[in-house]
Amino acid sequence: MQAELYDRVRAESKGAQYEGILMPSQTGNIVLKLKSGYNIGLNPDTVSITLLEKMVEKKHQEPVSNPCKKKNDKLPHISILSTGGTIASKIDYRTGAVTSKFNAEDILRAIPELEDVANYNCRIIYSILSENMRPSYWVELARAVYEEIKNGADGIIITHGTDTMMYTAAALSFMIETPVPIVLVGSQRSADRPSSDNAMNAVCAAVVATSDIAEVCVVMHGSTSDDFCSIHRGTKVRKMHTSRRDAFQSINAKPIGRVEYPSRNMNIISNHVKRGEKKLALHDKLEPKCALIKYATGASSESLLFHSGSGYKGIVVEGTGLGHVSTEWVPIIKTTTDAGIPVVMVSQCINGRVCDRVYDTGRDILKAGAIEGEDMLPEIAIVKLMWALGQTSDIGKVRELMRTNIAGEITRSSYNIFP
Repeated sequence: MQAELYDRVRAESKGAQYEGILMPSQTGNIVLKLKSGYNIGLNPDTVSITLLEKMVEKKHQEPVSNPCKKKNDKLPHISILSTGGTIASKIDYRTGAVTSKFNAEDILRAIPELEDVANYNCRIIYSILSENMRPSYWVELARAVYEEIKNGADGIIITHGTDTMMYTAAALSFMIETPVPIVLVGSQRSADRPSSDNAMNAVCAAVVATSDIAEVCVVMHGSTSDDFCSIHRGTKVRKMHTSRRDAFQSINAKPIGRVEYPSRNMNIISNHVKRGEKKLALHDKLEPKCALIKYATGASSESLLFHSGSGYKGIVVEGTGLGHVSTEWVPIIKTTTDAGIPVVMVSQCINGRVCDRVYDTGRDILKAGAIEGEDMLPEIAIVKLMWALGQTSDIGKVRELMRTNIAGEITRSSYNIFP
């Protein structure tokens, strides 16, 4: 019997053997998806294929009972809000791609260890990969979080794709004043890969969701081993690697803490807002028409001029070093701020803070009306600017908000990660 797409086969090439799923190819090569989840391409002129098993379409099995129902009144009650992402994804063997296949209930079925930590209420907000997230979706998510807390949830877990998780974490940090933990969690490897980090990340997120850390935070692998997860403040975290399981790092700050695994012991490293310190409040207005511009050597000021004349309400400029751009940009910055469009200067350096008082160019930028972004990451600054413009149209008040520490995004002195 001849092998067809999505069948399990053995491929022999140049003395080596490989077993996997026969996948579609756009290059003419023989492509197999191995058990590890990775693909391998083989020259069709040097490979022989042996059919091992025909592809069988598996039907989705509904759970016998709802895994989200209340089971133990002695345990805290946690709401899981699913937005999709790799933690809620599997390999689609019809295409070879990772797609959003799971929902919150699927995650609970796949990770029974979660039932030892809390009771869960599950809601699907979106089933998207995080590159498709939008500011309007943040608003809907914030309202759902607010509703769950108002209805008595002891903590919130949000499953989210990793690529834009820091943007969503920042948005929720500014939009919600919370008396309970709000934890974003994802995974770098899909659930059906042996190297998946979804189970450990989810369990550690549940531990944090039942803790006294009443902030928006991101919980992800803290090392390449399965030994602990780091607890990152939602306004100080960045994805620093495309595929490593410890991709997320706290920038210009220490993590709030870590959760050891498998013991689930939590160690606190930094100060944090504690459970019950704040009253629940929602500030969910955003101005999405904001732009983030990265300055590069020789970049024309026309890019800034374009955005300032195209209906944008606010602009963040990712400058060099301490927050610099070419002197040619300075008059355009002044024209922009004079038109009532705030311009925020941040640095494209990973660590450190903006200080435009050291060199003449920086002083001229400040005279032109730019706002120093302190030690905010560019991703955080653009979200905060959207939020600030949603709260007020008074540019003076926007300037004040951007320079005020709202949710831990600005620190008095940057954390020195270097020895």
